[in-house]
Amino acid sequence: MTFEDIKKRLEKISKLMNLSEKEIEILLKFKRIIKKELEVDGKTYEAWRIVHNDSLGPGKGGIRFHPKVSEDEIKSLAFWMSLKTSLVELPFGGSKGGIRVDPKELTEKEIEKLSRIYIRNFHEVLGQDKDIPAPDVYTNQQIMGFMLDEFEKMEGRHEPGMITGKPFELGGCLLREDATSRGGEIILNLFLERMNKKPEETRVVIQGFGNAGMNVAKMLYEQGYSIIGVSDSKGGIYDEEGIDIEKMIKIKKEKGSVIYYSNAKISNKDLLELETDVLILAALENQITEKNANDVKAKYILELANGPVTSEGEEILQKKGIIVIPDILANAGGVIVSYCEWVNNRVGHIFSKKFMEEILKEKMHKAFHKTYELYEEQKTETFTMRDAAYIIAIKRILKAEKARGNI
Repeated sequence: MTFEDIKKRLEKISKLMNLSEKEIEILLKFKRIIKKELEVDGKTYEAWRIVHNDSLGPGKGGIRFHPKVSEDEIKSLAFWMSLKTSLVELPFGGSKGGIRVDPKELTEKEIEKLSRIYIRNFHEVLGQDKDIPAPDVYTNQQIMGFMLDEFEKMEGRHEPGMITGKPFELGGCLLREDATSRGGEIILNLFLERMNKKPEETRVVIQGFGNAGMNVAKMLYEQGYSIIGVSDSKGGIYDEEGIDIEKMIKIKKEKGSVIYYSNAKISNKDLLELETDVLILAALENQITEKNANDVKAKYILELANGPVTSEGEEILQKKGIIVIPDILANAGGVIVSYCEWVNNRVGHIFSKKFMEEILKEKMHKAFHKTYELYEEQKTETFTMRDAAYIIAIKRILKAEKARGNI
């Protein structure tokens, strides 16, 4: 179970930080857990909206539509959002939402109905000063548009800042669509600089070729990285000479999967075990566990997805000398640009794309250098980059709780 995995990580962090019982209790406590049953055309779907900690500001976190959504998963994602927003110094807490549904089985009209019904059930706990959703797995800017429209109809007023990742015409942000990938690209480049490794000398494998995986592949390909393997839910492709990513993107958009690129097909299991410099995990959580970590041959792993490496898996990777660049750092680009969108909506101003790119770059650089420097300073056989990121993020949350008089 994912949240049990988080508890294991926190046990390690609490020893490193010498946390009190009260501090641990605060970190494990959830501000709000709400579960509802949504009905669309006679079918029912379980749905959640969960806020972990809001000491630094209103909840911030996406809404996912996925057949395996569970309360345990949403709790874990909300916890990670608390740490992520803290690490990159945003005025947000952490939240997450989801509906247990396979959107591939629904018509566009059914997806719209489901999106609107979600808001009708949760609108009282949402808002620009309460809890601010965004797109996540299998949700997009159009779904955010439906949700904004339904919220404003129910509230009887405009409040574009209640949701981010929406269409530009409704107050959305031009940079939002590839923001997570941009952030991951920035972090990977900074990390490889520290390793004295140039793009043209670096082989990359990418698990997951959805929005984040596809965009980061394009960015790295344009910089000269050799991308030797990619996969999606239907399978993968491996080419040791390097894949033509522009051609791959075209095929993915036209045919729906990367497997139609060539006959050099590979299973997802084998893809994770390829010999490469960098393995980018851009799919779902729990991809590398104690069962397959020993077979991983990458030198470095970038977590573009949330929670793709379990605590047991990471212990094995650490012993093998494989460095994991943690999710709360690597994929924070999305929430940074969401912050820009939220600020735009609140003040009625539109930041230029260049200005937002500078904010993204500045915040990602600062978070990386703080994390990497603590990692280098504390480096032991068991201390990881994730430990460093968690310590920095948790310190800021606990300072806010102390300032509020809760500790």
